[in-house]
Amino acid sequence: MHGTIESAAKLDALRARATSLPLEQFDPGDPELFRTDTFWPYFDRLRREDPVHYCKDSMFGPYWSVTRYNDIMELETNHSVFSSASSLGGITIRDIDPELRRESFISMDPPRHAAQRKTVAPMFTPTHLDNLALSIRKRSAECLDNLPRGEVFDWVDRVSIELTTQMLAVLFDFPWEDRRKLTRWSDIATTIPGPDGLVATEDERQAELTECAGYFARLWKERIEQPPKSDLLSMMAHGAATRDMDAKNFLGNLILLIVGGNDTTRNTMSGSLDALSQHPEQYRKLRENPALLDSFVPEVIRWQTPLAHMRRTALADFEFRGKQIKKGDKVVMWYVSGNRDADAIEKPYEFIIDRARPRTHLSFGFGIHRCVGLRLAELQLKIIWEEILKRFDHIEVVGEPKRVYSSFVKGLETLPVKIAA
Repeated sequence: MHGTIESAAKLDALRARATSLPLEQFDPGDPELFRTDTFWPYFDRLRREDPVHYCKDSMFGPYWSVTRYNDIMELETNHSVFSSASSLGGITIRDIDPELRRESFISMDPPRHAAQRKTVAPMFTPTHLDNLALSIRKRSAECLDNLPRGEVFDWVDRVSIELTTQMLAVLFDFPWEDRRKLTRWSDIATTIPGPDGLVATEDERQAELTECAGYFARLWKERIEQPPKSDLLSMMAHGAATRDMDAKNFLGNLILLIVGGNDTTRNTMSGSLDALSQHPEQYRKLRENPALLDSFVPEVIRWQTPLAHMRRTALADFEFRGKQIKKGDKVVMWYVSGNRDADAIEKPYEFIIDRARPRTHLSFGFGIHRCVGLRLAELQLKIIWEEILKRFDHIEVVGEPKRVYSSFVKGLETLPVKIAA
């Protein structure tokens, strides 16, 4: 398993700490554990010894951790007790100042959630995906054909970010020359301000999100004045449930669609090459039989788990697995842990591209909040690897990846690679 820029001895010591630390001192949401890729043994121990765990004190305040696959599924479907509402804190472990909270359909409870979600759902129908596939393939081919040979470059920047940003620009019909703004806004939306973040302060973060809102407000005005089109912005501008959104709801849904379209696909694209680099026998198997892409894609999505968790807030006192959750408590469902739960997934710590049931994973969520764009994410990943396998016998990872400082977005900032000349 890759670490990051730390020495192997230091990483081993960080992982070993999980076995000696008393459970009451566990804070599995510490972003540093994810930056150093040392969180795994914490979740292994929680699943084994304390699957519904309370952390009294952390940089995000007190919270419950739910770490087993089936418990997470049970929580996800209990909307009467566990709320996604932004007014109560939303879907991430980090609390946002109530003044700055922005509603989106993922941070709404039934029945309001369904109406706004339905507005953008036509983007992800099989017919529409068939149309998108042609342009995804064309852009993937161009991107790969322009990669340097015989020299080290950053896969994240040249491939993962470039292709997902192009896709986002298509989905929003966003000005092509400004498309990298979408990447920036996605990163800003999820960064933790401070010395390890992209910005130093929350004020700086809000200033960039305000820029995002202003840019999209101009595009929105254009779409309202045009006949309905098949891009996400036009769908929302003309949709009955979304055309009268207030400014906060508008920006909330934009950020949801940008982050959903960017972080998940981009981090799985990076994670797919990282995984194959760590498992050369699986890489060989894929080269010899590209038909395995159908099971490789969901296995990568499980393996990477591009969003490590989702959060809910308890609407009432509730006993769960013998623990007393109080009204108002923050409850974090750790997808990254559920995806390594041996009670639900056979050999969860093995990367197996021809797994019998590769879609048994939590990476897209479960129930009504299951990712609306999951088929598009799978399609993008499948096409890019079809095109890679046509062109390159091997892409070599030549250094350690740099990982994102976040316990929400589980991703790679950089991944140095080389393609033989």
